Amino acid sequence: MSTCFITSDRFSTHHCILYMKVDCGPHKVEEACEMYCRAANMFKMAKNWNAAGNAFCQAARIHMQLQNKHDSATSFIDAGNAFKKADPSEAIKCLNAAVDIYTDMGRFTIAAKHHITIAEIYESELVDIEKAIAHYEQAADYYKGEESNSSANKCLLKVGAYAAQLEQYAKAIEIYEQVGSSTMDNPLLKYSAKEYFFKASLCHFIVDELNAKLAVEKYEEMFPAFSDSRECKLLKKLLDAHEEQNCEAFTEAIKEFDSISRLDQWQTTMLLRIKKTIQGDEGDLK
Repeated sequence: MSTCFITSDRFSTHHCILYMKVDCGPHKVEEACEMYCRAANMFKMAKNWNAAGNAFCQAARIHMQLQNKHDSATSFIDAGNAFKKADPSEAIKCLNAAVDIYTDMGRFTIAAKHHITIAEIYESELVDIEKAIAHYEQAADYYKGEESNSSANKCLLKVGAYAAQLEQYAKAIEIYEQVGSSTMDNPLLKYSAKEYFFKASLCHFIVDELNAKLAVEKYEEMFPAFSDSRECKLLKKLLDAHEEQNCEAFTEAIKEFDSISRLDQWQTTMLLRIKKTIQGDEGDLK
């Protein structure tokens, strides 16, 4: 009979040590797994997140040995949630391990959910936008495959926003047009379509003024309600001001719009990029 031990780092102000003896004989593997989970929860209570994550990982590996795929994935998720509080890179490894299990099981909706969690860690903790984009795209693909189009669109909109920030305008335009087209015929979502066509138009505008004019005309034809929107009217004022290289008129149109409908940070960034193409621009929207 072999014996294994679970020990922890120091995890309290009193430097207490958790010491647990587990009989790891051939018929005691399940018991060992249970003990790892108990240890992990004790570490959680002590807020020793690394030790908790490691213990959950051990439980996940034992579950996999026992062919308990669902329990293994659950333990990897628990490990990821613990590591998120102390080691984001390790959290991503655990969440990816869970995603691999769920995809192997055909549980694509759950896999998509955890791809989003990974993307959010890359966004907020590791600040790696390219990798965040990749995980949002994978989540969107899985949601589409499961006919969860609303969830897929939410992921795609995150991709579109980041693509535009990274000056990948063609990619952003494609996404905004795709989501706008899919929502304009939905009675509950059609009012959001004008926002997506507005964002696509701004991306066109940064690339080329003529492209933007043609795009606005196309969106009006596709979605007549867009013509009457404040967003469309703003675009037309901006196009006129830009054609005349009238920086003051450009800024005034934006201020008028913003006084009623507040522009968000993304929209403000795109408008500043457009404004910088006007000769004599001073670099702000005031």
